[in-house]
Amino acid sequence: MVCTFAPNRQTTMLEEIASLFKDIYSWKFWLICCLILVWIVQMCYYLGVFVRIRRKPKVKQYLSPVPVSVVICARNEAANLREKLPAILEQEYPDFEVIVVNDSSTDDSALVLAELKQKYPKLYVTEVPFDRKFSHGKKLALTVGIKAAKNEWLLLTDADCMPVSKWWIKTMSQNFSDQNDIVLGYGGYDQRKGFLNRLIRYDTVFIAMQYYTYTEIGMPYMGVGRNMAYRKSLFEKTRGFSSHSYLMSGDDDIFVNQNAQKGRIVCETNSASFTLCEPKESFSQWNKQKQRHFSASERYKTKHKVVLAMETLSRTCFYIGCIALSFFHPLYFITPILFFTRYFVYLYAISKASSKFNTKGVAAAGILFDIILPYINALQLILGKIRKDRLTWK
Repeated sequence: MVCTFAPNRQTTMLEEIASLFKDIYSWKFWLICCLILVWIVQMCYYLGVFVRIRRKPKVKQYLSPVPVSVVICARNEAANLREKLPAILEQEYPDFEVIVVNDSSTDDSALVLAELKQKYPKLYVTEVPFDRKFSHGKKLALTVGIKAAKNEWLLLTDADCMPVSKWWIKTMSQNFSDQNDIVLGYGGYDQRKGFLNRLIRYDTVFIAMQYYTYTEIGMPYMGVGRNMAYRKSLFEKTRGFSSHSYLMSGDDDIFVNQNAQKGRIVCETNSASFTLCEPKESFSQWNKQKQRHFSASERYKTKHKVVLAMETLSRTCFYIGCIALSFFHPLYFITPILFFTRYFVYLYAISKASSKFNTKGVAAAGILFDIILPYINALQLILGKIRKDRLTWK
């Protein structure tokens, strides 16, 4: 009886699925077609773009050291300057300067910088004085620092960031050739306990996977100010941040979005080039940071907006479709196949990305973050648009 029942049941299931695809007027037919469509879109993103993160970097030809100006903006960062700045000032590189812009700090930043300047001759300090009548963001301070730089190549990071090695400048500078104008690096966050920290580090890895692989396929759209470099002449030729000076953010991603040219921008993947920064300790702090970042998206090129939105939208529709259609016979037989196929491809890509960026503990919870982040980001994007006039740098 068992031998005769199983084949009949299998045949019935296949017949039902076949009949489903024959009846083009059935609502189930159109729903499964929509699910297959968004699945195909997701496969195009992951198999066509994101899995490129697994590729080993090309062996670079050794370049003679070029002079480098490291530019850092700091506002009320006395503790971070004391702890992290020496790691930059003690880099193993023959020709570099470190310019710190003390941006209207009201803490002990000036005293800390004065002490460090006595010990490190490569440190140069400039200030943007506090003015109660004139509020400004990071872009003004960064412009002041860039104007003060004496070298063509500018290497940027934040006051709460620290290179993971003594060869940060050396590794990034191996891309400072005549063929390149912009070099993108990875800026991660310190590992701490808790759900929020894991979410922040996952979000950072996913964003890095995106802008690294998009750059590789000839569609560079952003970088992060925690770790990037570009030519001073490029900054001057394009008038820096003048076209988006009214926005509180965008000194990194909008600058890259507007000025990156295919073939003249490169990503550095060597782990010696990475930086690690202080993560936000509360959801409120992280939410404000993300709102500020999302407020810059309005100045992205249209094609970049479409490509980024299509990935998020197709991902959201895919999960909703899988959950909804799994309750309907015989669709519950098809949806798991689509779900797990997409899941294993996704897991492969995010695991390779977290490994490349030396970020532990995020791939395991990736499926949860992959589902909830679009909704969190959508809320942050909306709030960033609404509150952009109230956003502050620090």
